[in-house]
Amino acid sequence: MTSPLFVHLSLDHIAIATPRLEQGSLPYTALGLSPLEPDENVPSQEVRVRVFKVGDSLIELLEPTSETGPIARFLATRGPGLHHLALRVDNLELEMARLRLEGVQFISDVPQPGRAGTRVAFLHPKWSGGTLLELIEHPEHR
Repeated sequence: MTSPLFVHLSLDHIAIATPRLEQGSLPYTALGLSPLEPDENVPSQEVRVRVFKVGDSLIELLEPTSETGPIARFLATRGPGLHHLALRVDNLELEMARLRLEGVQFISDVPQPGRAGTRVAFLHPKWSGGTLLELIEHPEHR
């Protein structure tokens, strides 16, 4: 096993699939949380995202914007709930290259646009023991 090349790795967010953002927001607003910013459409993932800040991490609620996108398919088969965990990396391409050497399978071979100018790559859940993991690079690291 090779040594990690990333400089910084932390939990960026937990993503929760919900049929409707208003409905999915109820537990978080009851806890006293408010959306961090306006909802954002992410066309590459076919979702609308609402974000709540909790400590140094975020909770992202994901509402499908199409009937055929990944969140719509997830809701149809599993229902609302935890969709993925996102880990922040400083250099997405470098981390993807390193992980490929470790045998990691990705859902897409190239980074995709994410929320708030980020770039993301999803590790295949068959590789990661059934949990969908996302690597996320924020614009300040480019």
